[in-house]
Amino acid sequence: MASSIVFLVTGASLLGVLARVAIPPAAWIALVCLLHGTRLMPASLGAVVLWLTLYVALGIGNRGIIPAGGPVYFGILALIAALTAVPFVVDRLIAPRLEGITATLVFPLAWVTVEFLRSRFTPGASWGSIAYTQYGFLSLMQVAAFVGIWGISFLLAWCASVFDAAWSHGFDWNAVRTPVLACGAVLGAILLGGAARLSLAPTDGASIRTATLNRPLDLFVPGEMTRIAEGRVSATERPQIDGKLSRLHDWFLDGSRREARAGARLVVWPEMNLLVFAEDESTFLARAQRLAVEENVYLAMGMATVHSGERLPLENKLVLIDPAGRVIGSYLKNHPVQGWEESIMRVGDGRMSVVATPVGKLAGAICFDGDFPQFIRQAGQGAADLFIIPANEWKTIKTLHSQMAIFRAIENGVPMIRPAASGLSTAVDAWGRVLAVSDYFAQGDRTMTAQVPIGHVSTLYAKTGDLFAWLCVGTLVLTIGAATLRGRAEMKAASNPAAVQAGLSR
Repeated sequence: MASSIVFLVTGASLLGVLARVAIPPAAWIALVCLLHGTRLMPASLGAVVLWLTLYVALGIGNRGIIPAGGPVYFGILALIAALTAVPFVVDRLIAPRLEGITATLVFPLAWVTVEFLRSRFTPGASWGSIAYTQYGFLSLMQVAAFVGIWGISFLLAWCASVFDAAWSHGFDWNAVRTPVLACGAVLGAILLGGAARLSLAPTDGASIRTATLNRPLDLFVPGEMTRIAEGRVSATERPQIDGKLSRLHDWFLDGSRREARAGARLVVWPEMNLLVFAEDESTFLARAQRLAVEENVYLAMGMATVHSGERLPLENKLVLIDPAGRVIGSYLKNHPVQGWEESIMRVGDGRMSVVATPVGKLAGAICFDGDFPQFIRQAGQGAADLFIIPANEWKTIKTLHSQMAIFRAIENGVPMIRPAASGLSTAVDAWGRVLAVSDYFAQGDRTMTAQVPIGHVSTLYAKTGDLFAWLCVGTLVLTIGAATLRGRAEMKAASNPAAVQAGLSR
């Protein structure tokens, strides 16, 4: 009993740490510890102790990450802990009724099922996927190009299940040879294939010099940009706010001109960095179009258009202007963050446009949109050559959130440029390799420049989407059904000794 609790506390603590920072080996250890601890305890008691340890550890790890406080935070936390515990409970109840490889597959099937359905039907999207903890393990990350992040999660959970099966059998080779060889062969093939994919990636393709800008630090007082976005500006305040917005517009236009003259062909602004009242938008856009023509540059502008006095005052969008001065794309954010943003934001139509230009096909989305793999898949389906995703986050999540977005580049085979306000601006290639990074909270100039490859890499995930995850869901249902029928048959046979004896005599 005591050793079980030690394993559960250790595993939960590691998951709590992983909620804040990606440490690839820690995730493998965490799953083994949690699985071993739950398998050593009675099912009902193990489930309770598991939930409690997860609740405490994830509660500590997610402070400052979940955008809620008070009772709402603890309610969300209780749900996350419960959902995290479900695969362990399913494994504890179902796996003992099965044998060999089939028994080891229950846990990974359950883990992917819960993780995938949670991403589809809860507000947090793919946040919390254990696949994200493998950021930096590039050869393993390549799995996302084939079956999405769900393949990475499956592999981690399967390795944990097989290792614990070997552990439980005293590492008796004869007892666990088949599952160990099968899992080891799959893991080895994946890592070798991922390494080969990286080493064979071409380096001589077309590229575009890109620059990202960020807002000035001292223009607005704390909370002022929020009030403007909400449309809460009184008539007496309006002249002063108009003056600040005018300086903000000059800042971005002058910065874009500077970077264009330094060689940038594409200049990108973060999410909601450019605030403009709806009645002033056409005037501002005319200035931006004129600059694009004069400097022969593409502008991808993360901007917020504010409709004062309306129920939903905010248009959170990405506007793309080409060097001819044409507005060739205007994308409205589709997935507002629950809470403040959801209460004020107008939502897009669910479609991501892929715009053909002389330098390649450009696709775009905004911040939280990037946490929905099935949505960003539109970039892969449209064979986009460059993916632009302005973001606006906060310091606690800056590293984790930027790392999550990189998996979307791998899934869809598209280079990515991600300018972030209050976060990490990044540029990556289609294989998830980081080309440049700039931290909003660092000292000095926060402009980021990068020579970004342009060109689409065909991926299986872009074609089949979440098929692998759905197959896991279906296979788990069938496995639970088969195990249940088998258990009933065994109980029926055990309750009828005469039938058992007759069967033995035959």
